Amino acid sequence: MEFGERVKAVRTGAGLTQEQFASRLGVTRQAVSNWENGRNLPDIEAVIAMSQTFGVSLDELILGGEGMADKTDEKNDMADKLIRDGSEGRWMRMSLAMSLVGAMLIVVAAVLAVVAENSVSYVDASGMLHEDFWLVPVGYACAAAGMLVLLANFVAQLRRRKRLTGSYRPMGK
Repeated sequence: MEFGERVKAVRTGAGLTQEQFASRLGVTRQAVSNWENGRNLPDIEAVIAMSQTFGVSLDELILGGEGMADKTDEKNDMADKLIRDGSEGRWMRMSLAMSLVGAMLIVVAAVLAVVAENSVSYVDASGMLHEDFWLVPVGYACAAAGMLVLLANFVAQLRRRKRLTGSYRPMGK
C-alpha cells in the first residue's frame, strides 16, 4: 500500500473529511489531498503529528505495518523521502561547517597580515634582529588552507548537484 493510501485509510478510519483531518494536523486540505493522491509527501513533523493524533504507529504509517521493513522489493516512497531529507540535512550541516572553517582560516590570515604589518622589528645592541618572522608564512598558510577548504566545498556542491539533477545548473531552473 502506498503512503497516500495509508493516509486516506487513517483519515477515513477516523471518520473525518479532508478538511477536518487537515484541521487536526494544522495543515491545509490541499496538503491532505496531495498526500492522498501521491502528488506530495508530508514532512516528518506532519507524520509524527498524524501518528500521535490518530494513534497509528510510525512503523505503520511509514513502512506500511509490521513486517514491511523486511520487504525490500516494494517501493516505499515515504521511507525514501525521510532518508533523503535526513541525508540532505546532514549534507547542509557539513557544507556549512566547511564554509565556516574556510572563512575562519581566511580571517585568521588577514589578522596575521595586519599584525605582521604593524609589528615592530628592531636590532638590539648586540646586533640581533628581533622580528615576528613567523607571522607571514603562517598567514599565507592559513589563507591557502582557507581557500582550499572553500574550493573543496564548492566542488563537492557541484558534484552533488550533478549527481542529483544530472546538470550543473542551479536546482529549480
